[in-house]
Amino acid sequence: MTVPCPRPSCPRPLRSAVLAGALALAVSGCGFFTEPDHRPVPGPSPAVAVPPAGDCPPSGVRVDAGRVDGAMGLRAMSLTLTNCSGRPYRVNGYPSVHVLDEKGAPLTGVRTVQGTDKVPMAPEDPGAEPFTLTPGGSARAALYWRMAAENGTYLRVVPQKGRAAVDVRPPETLDIGPENTLGTTAWAPSPS
Repeated sequence: MTVPCPRPSCPRPLRSAVLAGALALAVSGCGFFTEPDHRPVPGPSPAVAVPPAGDCPPSGVRVDAGRVDGAMGLRAMSLTLTNCSGRPYRVNGYPSVHVLDEKGAPLTGVRTVQGTDKVPMAPEDPGAEPFTLTPGGSARAALYWRMAAENGTYLRVVPQKGRAAVDVRPPETLDIGPENTLGTTAWAPSPS
């Protein structure tokens, strides 16, 4: 197989070198970072009640999960808390998160902690500061974990103590498993 040369005078060895380089990059994965698992998430399970995107649950806040970002075995994902009600929403603290399998059952052995100091190589958590979300306002928190063999399909998120849980289906599965720690940062207002 030959690679077309942009110029008629392109020597055959150069074409072969370009093809060999392209094949080497394709086979090697183009780098040494471990990419996140981008397998599609299966359809919703009847056991997990994920509100349709854009709907406002009775709690008045919507929780959305971002894509998984991963390198060198450290995984990160953002959670966004949006005040979709018509009244202010007071925020102070950390989300409480449980990882669920495709049937809605909690993954056993996954420990969730406030802060990131129990997750090797995770950035430092700035800590909790109270603030109020105006209607339409949003806040963010981050989740960090180390890569493992099992996959979580859903997250059950309690925005803060005393509030109702919300089920969230991230855009991709979470490669977290037994004996693993999921660290959460505190909620912080999203930049405008």
